[in-house]
Parts: sequence; structure tokens; C-alpha cells
Amino acid sequence: MHFLDPEWLILTFGLLGVLAFVFAESGLLIGFFLPGDSLLFTTGLLVVDGRYLHLPLWLVCGLVSVAAVAGDQVGYLFGQRVGPALFRRPNSRLFKQENLARARTFFARYGPRSIVLARFVPIVRTFTPIVAGASGMHYRTFVAYNVVGGTLWGTGVTVLGYFLGQIAFVKSNIELILAAVVVASVVPIAVELLRSRARSRS
Repeated sequence: MHFLDPEWLILTFGLLGVLAFVFAESGLLIGFFLPGDSLLFTTGLLVVDGRYLHLPLWLVCGLVSVAAVAGDQVGYLFGQRVGPALFRRPNSRLFKQENLARARTFFARYGPRSIVLARFVPIVRTFTPIVAGASGMHYRTFVAYNVVGGTLWGTGVTVLGYFLGQIAFVKSNIELILAAVVVASVVPIAVELLRSRARSRS
């Protein structure tokens, strides 16, 4: 489970690892289980700490936002090319129709705004750009909302971690905070797996 530990990811792969994981979670089918929110939050914390990341905050936020936008673009193009065949794809360990259906419902409910809102909803953010492409959403409209959503999420969560990392209690207990972030990353995934098992049994 090391790949779900944001601190381990950053220590092992550095900023390039953060960008790769953000890209994968934003629009690749296999990326839905990655800890995007906690990874960005931890990135902000470690920019303050200065042990693993030695780049200025503005540059980190800019690169993360670009990776997030690029990931969604790939997801959109994938959905556009695969189209209806995607909704007939059988379930596998890395793909569940229920995740796609959830994103489809989310997209139908909020329309273009879903591209921005989905950024802040784990799992849904991975599948929403794919659904947008498969549903034939106008490309320019998608790009506009994608840039806004990717920038708000990539910058907002990272900056939140950065400023919280400057609080005396957080800074003096960063190991404890990072442990809590790891738990926060794993719990939603565990809950989702348990729900999936319960649904399949019923």
C-alpha cells in the first residue's frame, strides 16, 4: 500500500511522481484509486518543510494544474473515441461500471459545471471527463471548464496544505499530520471497496 502513502510517493518519486499521479487520477481509468487530494495537500506541507520539495509554491501549483488539465484532456479524448462501447465494457478489478454510472449521473445533473465540481469528488473526477467525451460535450466548452477546475483543484488543495503547514502545531507535528493524511487517503478507498462487495452480494 506504499503507493497510497503521499509522503512515500513524494520521497520516492519527487515532484515528477506527484505530476504523474495527478495526471493518472484525472483521466485514466486505472487512476481512480489514487490519493489525489491527500497527495496535493501533502505536497503543500512538504513545500513548507523543505525536506523533499525545494521548489517555490507558485511553480509547484502551476505544474500540478497543468498535469490535472492534461489528464482530463486525455480522459475526454478517450471517452470521445471509445464512446458507447465503454458503457458495455465488462467489470474487472480496475474497472467497475458503477463508477462510470456514478460519473454519468453526476454529469447529467450538473452539466458542464460537473467538470469543475467533480474535481473535488474522489473517483467521480476520474470518470467525469471520460463521460463528457463519450456524451459528445462540445470540446471548447470542456476545455474552458477543465482549465478552471484543474487550476482551482490543483492550486487550492496544494495552497491549503502549504498554509496549514505554517501553523506552529502542524509544523511541529508534521509526522503526525502526515500519518493522518495517509489514513484519510486509505479510508475512502476501503469504504468504497466494502460498498462494492456489499452491492455485488446483494
